[in-house]
Amino acid sequence: MSENGSRNGFTHEGGIDVVVIGAGAGGLNAALVLARARRRVVLVDSGAPRNAASAHMQGFLSRDGMAPSALLETGRAEVAGYGAEFIQGEVDDVERAGEDDMPRFTVRLVGGVALSARRVIVATGLRDELPDIPGVRERWGKDLLHCPYCHGYEVGDQPLGVLGTSPGAVRHALLLRQWSDDVVLFRHGMELTDDDRRALSARQVPVIEGTVKRLVVEDDRLRGVELAEGSAVARSTVFVVPRMVPRDGLLTALGCERGADGWIATDRSGLTSVPGVWAVGNVVDPRALVVSSAGMGSTAAFALNHQLVDEDVASAVRAAARTVA
Repeated sequence: MSENGSRNGFTHEGGIDVVVIGAGAGGLNAALVLARARRRVVLVDSGAPRNAASAHMQGFLSRDGMAPSALLETGRAEVAGYGAEFIQGEVDDVERAGEDDMPRFTVRLVGGVALSARRVIVATGLRDELPDIPGVRERWGKDLLHCPYCHGYEVGDQPLGVLGTSPGAVRHALLLRQWSDDVVLFRHGMELTDDDRRALSARQVPVIEGTVKRLVVEDDRLRGVELAEGSAVARSTVFVVPRMVPRDGLLTALGCERGADGWIATDRSGLTSVPGVWAVGNVVDPRALVVSSAGMGSTAAFALNHQLVDEDVASAVRAAARTVA
């Protein structure tokens, strides 16, 4: 079976129930549930997952320590086994038509392909904007990390550092103290309140004054952090809080409302303010881990399928009434 075909023989030309945009954990799990419900599903994915730089993922029951690429490969095979189609590409535009109780969508891909669907799930994730410090991009996902819950256990009891490039750096340093007795915060010019300093001192997290010049790397391993003032501090792992930017352009173009936090708002099922459009994973929640995103996809699929059942019943009732008349 090819990626653009299915064992059930349908193609996107025969009509689609749901287009899932993004085939990470959230999109794949949504597609899995919907395909098992015998819905016609097409997934569009660019092949550039957020966690591509990570060698493993943690905290996912039965998948702890698994490589993210292996999870996606396994997930794609499972989803395709139920007849869902995959298209490698990027979505340029989503146009909504129809009434609120029976919406329809045209999903246009870069290159001109257009898909017509009854519902849309957006699972496009976010991008991490990293500070412009030499060594940061090169070590990202290796020994320059973000998530303590994903990597804290593996680097426990090691000399850790936190770059003060984000307002969340203080909280990050305090959190990492749970995994190591040797944590320092590189202030890097960030403002610290008196409360910040008291908390850091109480938890025995020293503040390193000065500006970070670069990460020191030798033999493909992080060795420390060099300051512009000339000194260097030995560290084996450094954490940073990146600026997380949701890939929500398709949602904003559709008119989906934002919440008070500035991110696209959804209900508990992932339904946005635009009827027929769901959003799951990091595109709407920067805190969602891989396992959380998968759960969000499953929840959205349940709600979406129930909505389609209601639509199918209403159509059948109208058709029956016309027959009787």
